[in-house]
Amino acid sequence: MEQPASRASHPAASRREPPGEVPTPGHTTRLAPSPTGALHLGNARTFLINWSLARRQNWKIILRIEDLDGPRIKPGAVDLTVDLLRWLGLDWDEGPMVQSRDLDPYRQAMRRLAAQGLVYPCELTRAEIEGAAGAPQEGSGETVFPASMRPAVVASRSFDDEHTNWRFVVDEGSVKFTDRFAGLRIIEPARSIGDFVVWTRRGIPAYQLAVVVDDHRQGVTQVVRGNDLLDSAARQILLYRALGLGPIPTYTHLPLVRGVDGRRLAKRHGDTRLDSYRRMGVPPGRILTLLARWCGVETMSGTIDATEFSRRFDLTTMSPGDVVFRVEDEQWLRLPV
Repeated sequence: MEQPASRASHPAASRREPPGEVPTPGHTTRLAPSPTGALHLGNARTFLINWSLARRQNWKIILRIEDLDGPRIKPGAVDLTVDLLRWLGLDWDEGPMVQSRDLDPYRQAMRRLAAQGLVYPCELTRAEIEGAAGAPQEGSGETVFPASMRPAVVASRSFDDEHTNWRFVVDEGSVKFTDRFAGLRIIEPARSIGDFVVWTRRGIPAYQLAVVVDDHRQGVTQVVRGNDLLDSAARQILLYRALGLGPIPTYTHLPLVRGVDGRRLAKRHGDTRLDSYRRMGVPPGRILTLLARWCGVETMSGTIDATEFSRRFDLTTMSPGDVVFRVEDEQWLRLPV
Protein backbone atom coordinates (compact mmCIF):
# COMPACT_ATOMS: atom_id res chain seq x y z
CA MET A 1 0.00 0.00 0.00
CA GLU A 2 1.08 3.54 -0.65
CA GLN A 3 2.52 5.15 2.46
CA PRO A 4 0.89 8.36 3.77
CA ALA A 5 2.56 11.71 4.10
CA SER A 6 5.03 12.00 6.93
CA ARG A 7 4.17 13.51 10.26
CA ALA A 8 6.32 16.61 9.62
CA SER A 9 4.02 17.78 6.83
CA HIS A 10 1.08 18.40 9.15
CA PRO A 11 0.48 21.98 10.29
CA ALA A 12 -1.39 20.81 13.39
CA ALA A 13 1.91 19.54 14.77
CA SER A 14 3.29 23.07 15.11
CA ARG A 15 0.18 24.63 16.69
CA ARG A 16 0.16 25.75 20.29
CA GLU A 17 -1.50 23.36 22.75
CA PRO A 18 -4.59 24.37 24.71
CA PRO A 19 -4.07 25.20 28.40
CA GLY A 20 -3.34 22.16 30.53
CA GLU A 21 -1.74 20.11 27.76
CA VAL A 22 2.00 19.59 27.51
CA PRO A 23 3.76 18.15 24.46
CA THR A 24 5.28 14.73 25.11
CA PRO A 25 7.74 14.06 22.28
CA GLY A 26 9.25 10.59 22.23
CA HIS A 27 5.89 8.92 22.81
CA THR A 28 4.13 6.56 20.42
CA THR A 29 0.48 5.75 19.93
CA ARG A 30 -1.43 3.54 17.53
CA LEU A 31 -4.56 3.67 15.46
CA ALA A 32 -5.74 0.07 15.62
CA PRO A 33 -8.87 -0.56 13.56
CA SER A 34 -10.23 -4.06 13.13
CA PRO A 35 -11.53 -4.91 9.64
CA THR A 36 -13.98 -7.40 11.18
CA GLY A 37 -16.45 -4.52 11.44
CA ALA A 38 -16.99 -1.47 9.25
CA LEU A 39 -15.75 1.87 10.56
CA HIS A 40 -18.70 3.80 11.96
CA LEU A 41 -19.18 7.18 13.61
CA GLY A 42 -18.20 5.91 17.06
CA ASN A 43 -14.91 4.45 15.79
CA ALA A 44 -14.23 7.62 13.84
CA ARG A 45 -14.63 9.83 16.90
CA THR A 46 -12.14 7.77 18.91
CA PHE A 47 -9.59 7.67 16.07
CA LEU A 48 -9.96 11.41 15.49
CA ILE A 49 -9.29 12.22 19.15
CA ASN A 50 -6.33 9.83 19.23
CA TRP A 51 -4.87 11.33 16.07
CA SER A 52 -5.42 14.89 17.31
CA LEU A 53 -3.69 14.28 20.65
CA ALA A 54 -0.77 12.68 18.84
CA ARG A 55 -0.29 15.38 16.25
CA ARG A 56 -0.48 18.18 18.78
CA GLN A 57 1.76 16.53 21.36
CA ASN A 58 4.36 15.20 18.91
CA TRP A 59 3.65 11.51 19.36
CA LYS A 60 4.59 9.05 16.68
CA ILE A 61 1.55 7.29 15.16
CA ILE A 62 1.52 3.65 14.05
CA LEU A 63 -1.34 2.22 12.02
CA ARG A 64 -1.98 -1.36 13.09
CA ILE A 65 -4.61 -3.55 11.46
CA GLU A 66 -5.97 -5.96 14.07
CA ASP A 67 -7.14 -8.73 11.75
CA LEU A 68 -6.67 -11.87 13.81
CA ASP A 69 -10.36 -12.71 13.74
CA GLY A 70 -9.88 -14.02 10.21
CA PRO A 71 -13.23 -15.72 9.48
CA ARG A 72 -15.11 -12.45 10.03
CA ILE A 73 -12.98 -10.36 7.67
CA LYS A 74 -14.45 -9.67 4.27
CA PRO A 75 -12.24 -9.37 1.15
CA GLY A 76 -11.06 -5.80 0.68
CA ALA A 77 -11.93 -4.77 4.25
CA VAL A 78 -8.35 -3.82 5.16
CA ASP A 79 -7.88 -1.56 2.12
CA LEU A 80 -11.28 0.04 2.73
CA THR A 81 -10.43 0.76 6.37
CA VAL A 82 -7.16 2.45 5.42
CA ASP A 83 -8.86 4.43 2.66
CA LEU A 84 -11.59 5.72 5.00
CA LEU A 85 -9.08 6.93 7.58
CA ARG A 86 -7.31 8.89 4.85
CA TRP A 87 -10.67 10.21 3.62
CA LEU A 88 -11.25 11.69 7.08
CA GLY A 89 -7.86 13.41 6.87
CA LEU A 90 -5.95 11.17 9.28
CA ASP A 91 -2.42 9.96 8.63
CA TRP A 92 0.31 8.01 10.40
CA ASP A 93 4.08 7.66 10.55
CA GLU A 94 4.47 3.89 10.22
CA GLY A 95 2.29 1.14 8.84
CA PRO A 96 -0.08 -0.28 8.13
CA MET A 97 1.20 -3.18 10.22
CA VAL A 98 -0.98 -6.27 9.89
CA GLN A 99 -1.13 -8.64 12.86
CA SER A 100 -1.86 -11.84 10.96
CA ARG A 101 1.31 -11.65 8.88
CA ASP A 102 3.53 -12.90 11.72
CA LEU A 103 2.25 -14.98 14.64
CA ASP A 104 5.67 -15.93 16.00
CA PRO A 105 5.94 -13.05 18.55
CA TYR A 106 2.68 -14.24 20.14
CA ARG A 107 3.91 -17.83 20.23
CA GLN A 108 7.08 -16.70 21.96
CA ALA A 109 5.01 -14.91 24.60
CA MET A 110 2.92 -18.03 25.16
CA ARG A 111 6.02 -20.17 25.59
CA ARG A 112 7.22 -17.76 28.25
CA LEU A 113 3.91 -17.78 30.11
CA ALA A 114 3.67 -21.58 29.92
CA ALA A 115 7.21 -22.04 31.22
CA GLN A 116 6.28 -19.93 34.26
CA GLY A 117 3.15 -21.94 34.94
CA LEU A 118 0.90 -18.95 34.29
CA VAL A 119 -1.32 -20.44 31.58
CA TYR A 120 -3.06 -23.76 31.02
CA PRO A 121 -5.06 -25.42 28.22
CA CYS A 122 -8.80 -25.38 28.73
CA GLU A 123 -11.31 -27.35 26.64
CA LEU A 124 -14.42 -26.32 28.55
CA THR A 125 -17.18 -24.96 26.35
CA ARG A 126 -18.84 -21.61 26.93
CA ALA A 127 -22.07 -23.40 27.87
CA GLU A 128 -20.24 -25.45 30.51
CA ILE A 129 -18.63 -22.34 31.96
CA GLU A 130 -21.88 -20.39 32.01
CA GLY A 131 -23.65 -23.29 33.64
CA ALA A 132 -21.15 -23.34 36.49
CA ALA A 133 -20.36 -19.65 36.83
CA GLY A 134 -23.59 -17.79 36.04
CA ALA A 135 -24.59 -15.26 33.41
CA PRO A 136 -22.16 -13.22 31.32
CA GLN A 137 -21.17 -9.73 32.45
CA GLU A 138 -23.78 -7.23 31.34
CA GLY A 139 -22.86 -5.74 27.97
CA SER A 140 -19.58 -7.61 27.64
CA GLY A 141 -20.68 -11.02 26.42
CA GLU A 142 -18.03 -12.49 28.73
CA THR A 143 -18.58 -15.02 31.49
CA VAL A 144 -16.57 -14.95 34.70
CA PHE A 145 -14.25 -17.96 34.86
CA PRO A 146 -13.72 -18.74 38.56
CA ALA A 147 -10.54 -20.17 40.02
CA SER A 148 -12.50 -23.25 41.11
CA MET A 149 -12.72 -24.34 37.48
CA ARG A 150 -9.01 -24.26 36.72
CA PRO A 151 -6.85 -27.40 37.10
CA ALA A 152 -5.87 -28.31 40.64
CA VAL A 153 -2.22 -27.71 39.72
CA VAL A 154 -0.97 -25.25 37.10
CA ALA A 155 2.72 -25.92 36.67
CA SER A 156 5.52 -25.09 34.26
CA ARG A 157 4.93 -26.79 30.93
CA SER A 158 5.44 -26.46 27.20
CA PHE A 159 3.13 -24.49 24.96
CA ASP A 160 2.45 -27.67 23.04
CA ASP A 161 -1.04 -27.34 21.59
CA GLU A 162 -1.99 -24.35 19.49
CA HIS A 163 -5.48 -25.68 18.77
CA THR A 164 -7.10 -25.42 22.15
CA ASN A 165 -7.97 -22.46 24.34
CA TRP A 166 -5.34 -21.42 26.86
CA ARG A 167 -6.25 -19.39 29.92
CA PHE A 168 -4.15 -17.04 32.01
CA VAL A 169 -4.17 -17.59 35.78
CA VAL A 170 -5.72 -14.59 37.55
CA ASP A 171 -5.06 -14.45 41.27
CA GLU A 172 -7.11 -12.48 43.79
CA GLY A 173 -6.14 -8.85 44.17
CA SER A 174 -6.63 -5.49 42.52
CA VAL A 175 -4.96 -3.74 39.61
CA LYS A 176 -4.63 -0.01 40.12
CA PHE A 177 -3.82 2.54 37.42
CA THR A 178 -4.57 6.16 36.65
CA ASP A 179 -6.33 6.71 33.37
CA ARG A 180 -5.63 10.03 31.69
CA PHE A 181 -9.34 10.70 31.20
CA ALA A 182 -11.21 8.29 33.48
CA GLY A 183 -8.96 8.93 36.49
CA LEU A 184 -7.92 6.43 39.15
CA ARG A 185 -9.20 2.93 38.47
CA ILE A 186 -9.09 -0.04 40.82
CA ILE A 187 -10.16 -3.27 39.13
CA GLU A 188 -10.28 -6.80 40.51
CA PRO A 189 -9.89 -9.07 37.47
CA ALA A 190 -10.42 -12.25 39.50
CA ARG A 191 -13.93 -11.03 40.29
CA SER A 192 -14.76 -9.26 37.03
CA ILE A 193 -13.51 -11.91 34.58
CA GLY A 194 -11.38 -14.58 36.26
CA ASP A 195 -8.96 -16.71 34.24
CA PHE A 196 -9.20 -15.27 30.74
CA VAL A 197 -8.34 -16.71 27.33
CA VAL A 198 -4.99 -15.66 25.87
CA TRP A 199 -4.79 -18.19 23.03
CA THR A 200 -7.70 -19.62 21.05
CA ARG A 201 -8.49 -23.01 19.60
CA ARG A 202 -8.29 -21.46 16.12
CA GLY A 203 -4.52 -21.31 16.54
CA ILE A 204 -4.27 -17.55 17.04
CA PRO A 205 -3.73 -15.31 20.08
CA ALA A 206 -6.68 -13.72 21.81
CA TYR A 207 -7.02 -9.94 21.78
CA GLN A 208 -5.62 -9.41 25.29
CA LEU A 209 -2.31 -11.13 24.53
CA ALA A 210 -1.96 -9.80 21.00
CA VAL A 211 -2.40 -6.17 22.00
CA VAL A 212 0.18 -6.41 24.79
CA VAL A 213 2.77 -8.10 22.57
CA ASP A 214 2.22 -5.63 19.74
CA ASP A 215 2.13 -2.50 21.90
CA HIS A 216 5.41 -3.53 23.51
CA ARG A 217 7.30 -4.49 20.36
CA GLN A 218 6.04 -1.41 18.51
CA GLY A 219 7.03 0.92 21.35
CA VAL A 220 3.51 2.14 22.12
CA THR A 221 3.46 4.36 25.21
CA GLN A 222 0.03 6.02 24.77
CA VAL A 223 -3.15 3.97 24.31
CA VAL A 224 -6.30 5.94 23.44
CA ARG A 225 -9.54 3.95 23.02
CA GLY A 226 -13.16 3.59 24.16
CA ASN A 227 -14.08 3.17 27.81
CA ASP A 228 -15.65 -0.22 27.08
CA LEU A 229 -12.06 -1.49 27.30
CA LEU A 230 -11.30 -0.16 30.79
CA ASP A 231 -11.53 -3.64 32.28
CA SER A 232 -9.25 -4.94 29.52
CA ALA A 233 -6.55 -2.52 30.68
CA ALA A 234 -6.33 -4.40 33.98
CA ARG A 235 -5.89 -7.72 32.18
CA GLN A 236 -3.26 -6.25 29.91
CA ILE A 237 -1.34 -4.83 32.85
CA LEU A 238 -1.30 -8.33 34.39
CA LEU A 239 0.17 -9.68 31.14
CA TYR A 240 2.78 -6.92 30.97
CA ARG A 241 3.91 -7.89 34.46
CA ALA A 242 3.85 -11.63 33.79
CA LEU A 243 5.90 -11.24 30.62
CA GLY A 244 8.34 -8.82 32.24
CA LEU A 245 7.56 -6.14 29.66
CA GLY A 246 7.55 -2.41 30.12
CA PRO A 247 6.96 0.37 30.39
CA ILE A 248 3.21 -0.09 30.70
CA PRO A 249 1.47 2.47 28.46
CA THR A 250 -0.50 5.44 29.69
CA TYR A 251 -4.18 4.73 29.08
CA THR A 252 -6.82 7.21 27.92
CA HIS A 253 -10.28 5.67 27.81
CA LEU A 254 -12.86 7.85 26.09
CA PRO A 255 -16.66 8.02 26.38
CA LEU A 256 -18.57 5.98 23.83
CA VAL A 257 -21.14 6.94 21.22
CA ARG A 258 -24.48 5.31 21.96
CA GLY A 259 -27.87 5.03 20.32
CA VAL A 260 -31.00 6.56 21.82
CA ASP A 261 -31.62 3.23 23.56
CA GLY A 262 -28.42 3.72 25.58
CA ARG A 263 -26.61 0.83 23.93
CA ARG A 264 -23.26 1.16 22.18
CA LEU A 265 -23.58 2.34 18.58
CA ALA A 266 -24.05 -0.66 16.28
CA LYS A 267 -26.07 -2.02 13.34
CA ARG A 268 -29.25 -1.98 15.41
CA HIS A 269 -29.15 1.83 15.29
CA GLY A 270 -29.15 1.99 11.50
CA ASP A 271 -26.38 2.36 8.97
CA THR A 272 -23.74 4.65 10.55
CA ARG A 273 -20.84 3.31 8.48
CA LEU A 274 -18.44 5.91 7.14
CA ASP A 275 -18.38 4.18 3.76
CA SER A 276 -22.17 4.46 3.49
CA TYR A 277 -22.08 8.19 4.17
CA ARG A 278 -19.28 8.63 1.65
CA ARG A 279 -21.26 6.75 -1.02
CA MET A 280 -24.24 9.00 -0.29
CA GLY A 281 -22.06 12.03 -1.02
CA VAL A 282 -21.67 13.26 2.56
CA PRO A 283 -18.35 15.17 2.63
CA PRO A 284 -15.77 14.32 5.31
CA GLY A 285 -16.01 17.86 6.66
CA ARG A 286 -19.62 17.29 7.68
CA ILE A 287 -18.71 14.04 9.45
CA LEU A 288 -15.85 15.78 11.25
CA THR A 289 -18.07 18.68 12.27
CA LEU A 290 -20.55 16.32 13.93
CA LEU A 291 -17.71 14.52 15.70
CA ALA A 292 -16.37 17.89 16.83
CA ARG A 293 -19.72 18.85 18.34
CA TRP A 294 -19.76 15.55 20.22
CA CYS A 295 -16.34 16.45 21.65
CA GLY A 296 -17.40 19.91 22.80
CA VAL A 297 -15.50 21.70 20.03
CA GLU A 298 -17.09 24.93 18.85
CA THR A 299 -17.40 24.80 15.08
CA MET A 300 -18.83 28.30 14.55
CA SER A 301 -20.30 28.05 11.05
CA GLY A 302 -19.59 25.77 8.12
CA THR A 303 -17.52 22.60 8.52
CA ILE A 304 -14.02 21.83 9.75
CA ASP A 305 -11.22 19.48 8.75
CA ALA A 306 -9.06 17.20 10.87
CA THR A 307 -6.30 19.78 11.32
CA GLU A 308 -8.76 22.41 12.55
CA PHE A 309 -10.28 19.90 14.93
CA SER A 310 -6.86 19.09 16.32
CA ARG A 311 -6.15 22.77 16.91
CA ARG A 312 -9.41 23.34 18.81
CA PHE A 313 -9.88 20.06 20.67
CA ASP A 314 -9.16 20.05 24.41
CA LEU A 315 -9.30 16.75 26.27
CA THR A 316 -9.42 18.54 29.62
CA THR A 317 -12.79 20.14 28.86
CA MET A 318 -14.49 17.26 27.05
CA SER A 319 -17.61 15.95 28.78
CA PRO A 320 -17.06 12.63 30.61
CA GLY A 321 -20.50 11.38 29.60
CA ASP A 322 -21.22 9.12 26.66
CA VAL A 323 -22.60 10.72 23.50
CA VAL A 324 -26.03 9.90 22.07
CA PHE A 325 -26.45 9.67 18.30
CA ARG A 326 -29.86 11.24 17.77
CA VAL A 327 -32.24 11.38 14.83
CA GLU A 328 -31.35 15.07 14.46
CA ASP A 329 -27.69 14.15 13.96
CA GLU A 330 -28.57 11.71 11.19
CA GLN A 331 -30.82 14.26 9.52
CA TRP A 332 -28.09 16.92 9.65
CA LEU A 333 -25.56 14.57 8.05
CA ARG A 334 -27.96 13.88 5.19
CA LEU A 335 -28.75 17.52 4.40
CA PRO A 336 -28.02 18.44 0.78
CA VAL A 337 -24.45 19.63 0.32
